[in-house]
Order: sequence, then structure tokens, then C-alpha cells
Amino acid sequence: MSTESKIKARQALNIAPDNKVIFSFDGGGIRGIFTIQLLKKIEEIVGAPIYEWADMVAGTSTGAIIASLIANQKSAIEIEALYEDLATNIFKERLFGNRSLNPPQFDKVNYRAICKGIFGNKSLKNLGETSGIDLFFTAKDMVAGEETFFTFFNKNENSKAVDTYQDALMRAVVEATMSAPTYFQPFERFIDGGTTVYNNPVMAALMEAFHYNGKEKYSSDNTTVFSLGTASLFRFVPLEEIAEPKGPDVLFWLDYVMDESSKDASEMQVNFLRSTLMKGLDFRRFQLSLDRESIKKLPNKSLKKLDNIDANSIHQLSNKELAKINMADVKMLPLMKILGEAVADFVQENNGFKSDLVGEGNKRGLLVTGMDRDYRDKLKKHLQKASWVDQLPTV
Repeated sequence: MSTESKIKARQALNIAPDNKVIFSFDGGGIRGIFTIQLLKKIEEIVGAPIYEWADMVAGTSTGAIIASLIANQKSAIEIEALYEDLATNIFKERLFGNRSLNPPQFDKVNYRAICKGIFGNKSLKNLGETSGIDLFFTAKDMVAGEETFFTFFNKNENSKAVDTYQDALMRAVVEATMSAPTYFQPFERFIDGGTTVYNNPVMAALMEAFHYNGKEKYSSDNTTVFSLGTASLFRFVPLEEIAEPKGPDVLFWLDYVMDESSKDASEMQVNFLRSTLMKGLDFRRFQLSLDRESIKKLPNKSLKKLDNIDANSIHQLSNKELAKINMADVKMLPLMKILGEAVADFVQENNGFKSDLVGEGNKRGLLVTGMDRDYRDKLKKHLQKASWVDQLPTV
């Protein structure tokens, strides 16, 4: 960790000189390429790679891959190249593999080989001590019935705190946290850390930093947190499709519950951290919702080089096209990269990553769409009418 880079970063990003800096990365499959564009812009603004000035990184699933590469002392440009290699090679279809009928859909053989090539047999402790960066990753332990936090904190010699999994191989941890059910085989007892409420790991990371193994050096009033999303599809389901979903009901509801539970948990965490309940915390969230309303706020990047997209620019993207962006669809990697570049340019113009990306009257964020007041006013009137309630079907 470079003292000169720490000073430069804090000046360039309006961070208090003595603040610790934490980067937290959401899960999201191939959409992680979006996140990397934000990192590239931050490093461009600072003029130094993040591993030279960040104090802690946290990640779930694809976010854990990004965080682990920072800990491995890779710049954002290097991470992009490694990530594109991973993303284009890990979704190796199994013969007759199918998420619904014969899961898992993909074989992790390429992923395991590539991660071994990147990390060798380095442990969390090896990477943390070499880089000087504290580490936090999530996975769900199905045998224990609990979320597992893989951590390593650099401590002073008098500390009695012990990180339970500090000697775990880094490549084992990044495989555990990305083993999404139906997409990939579980990693023995572990499945993707985003399966429950930790797809956005920021609250869990702060809890670990403030109250457990990081409490000797982190507190809410001396910490700046960059929480980076992967661009999220907020599903606004048409009223008529709620009772009669398209396709098999079971598949619709399984996908809906899996997607929405992690998104709702993420929104709850963001709302909490944007409140005044955690005194003194410098919280900065950067996220995009994949819909026309949000994307029209961005610089209108060209899409003419993308053969699989009908639109010529991002402002021409329809909600139907955006809804097709699947976490495992490698063909969407170039589109997500361009959207990430557009958001990075928007943020640089708007606040330069110097503060939270939230506007007055929009608690979800400047680039995250929510239902408008007219919708809520109409719904409120419906809920007050006994006749409306009584006429609704019961089965």
C-alpha cells in the first residue's frame, strides 16, 4: 500500500485524510464487467490503482472475483482483461445440462483452472498480508444452515482476534461464492453467497469491520465506503401476469423470489446506510437500474458495433431488450461494458465519485427507477375501498 497514493486518492475523491476506505462489490454474473468500468474511471481520476490506497475489499460471487483480483494487486485494466477471459470461458455448457430439468447447466472445470492459474495456492492471509488490504467474502454453508464470511484482517501484533478461514485458498473461496444453484454445482457444502440476502455484501462487511475482527481500526466515523452495483433489473410485473404468469408458474415464482429477495435485501441495506442511523459514515453507492427511464439520463453511447443488439445507441434500447440481460449470457458482455462506461462518464460529470449518487426526492439513487407518486396515490385509493377489496379473487 502506497502512502503517496493514499494521499492522492483522498484528495481526488474528497475523502477525509484519515478515513479508511472500503470497496464493496455486488454479485451479478457477467454484469460484473459493468462494475469494472466504474473502477477504471475511479483509478483514472486518482491516477493510481485501487490496491495502492484501499484498506478493505468485500465481494459476493462476481463481486468477490473483482475484490480478490484487487487483493492480488491488479489494476482495473488488468482486472478487465482477466475478467473477460473468465466470463467468456466459465459458462461451459454440460451435455444435456438444463437449469430446470437437469441442473446444473454449466461445468466449472474452466473456472477452476483459470482461478488456479491466477491465484495458485495463495491463501486469503497470503494475499492480505502482501497487499496490506483487509478481505471479506460471502458464501452460504448449507450444512451449517448459515452464511459464511471468509475474512482476513491485517492486525497489530497485540491483537487477539483470529480470522477463522484466513488460511483458506483464495481460489477455493472464489469458487464457493460463485456456485449459484442450478447454474453451477455446489462447492461441496457451499453455494453462491448471493443466494440469500448477501448479494450486496456491504452491511455484512461493515458489521465485520466495525464490530468484529476490524474493530481495532474501523469505525463509522472514520470510514468511506464505495458500494458498487452490477446494474440491476427491477422487475415491474404487469398486473395481468401476476395471477397468470407467462410459462410454468413454478419457474416464474422460483426465479422471481430468487431475484427479488436479493434485490430487496440490497435496497434495504442501501436505505439503512443512507439514513442517519450509522453516525458519521461516508457512504457512496453507485448503481443503475436496467430500464429506459434510467438509461436515458446517460451519455448516448453507440451500439453500432454490437451485432446481437437491434438498437444503434443505448437510448434506443427497449425495456424488452434490457430484460433479456441474463447473468449467464456472455453475448451481453459487450453491452454491459458500454453501459458501465456510460455510467462512469455520468458519475464523473455529476459528482466525480466524491459523494453518494443520490438526488433530492429519490432515495433509490439518481440512476435507479422507482414507481412514481401517481401510481402510489391510485393504489392508496383502491386499498381504502371495501368494494375493491371484496371483489378480488381468492383462488
